[in-house]
Amino acid sequence: MKNILTLLVLVLSLNLAAQQTTTFAVSGNCGMCKSRIEKAAKEAGATEANWNDESKMLTVTLPASVTLSAIQQKVAAVGHDNAGAKAPDEVYNKLHGCCKYDRAAAGAEVKQSCCQSGESCKKGEHKSADCKGKKCSTKDKCTKDGKCSASSKDSKDCCKKS
Repeated sequence: MKNILTLLVLVLSLNLAAQQTTTFAVSGNCGMCKSRIEKAAKEAGATEANWNDESKMLTVTLPASVTLSAIQQKVAAVGHDNAGAKAPDEVYNKLHGCCKYDRAAAGAEVKQSCCQSGESCKKGEHKSADCKGKKCSTKDKCTKDGKCSASSKDSKDCCKKS
């Protein structure tokens, strides 16, 4: 019995170690938004999801088999723009009146870094403050000053004004 208990503790610790917790911006307004956002994140594979309606930040815990992008795409698919994906207009337009956030104002809230520490930029992703609110136009790696790394095909600025 002691061996089984030890094995169970070991399996649970390995499972917890393989999980990652991350936070990103998600636009929304109310309790209905909170329920919809958290449900979508869990349906996409998050083991935990908590959206804060004041900070507009979603904290998710992901197993190693689930990508952050999958969570962001699912949340967008139910009508909520976020740091990794924009909701389709037709889905956003079907949201309840109190759930319709100001999409223009929300754009600034959902910007996320894609050039900190040389991370790869993906077309359409937003830059952090260190890139002065610019957004990626290429898949190049960016330096903190928003310039393309030496590995890019050309040396022009890879962070264009949004």
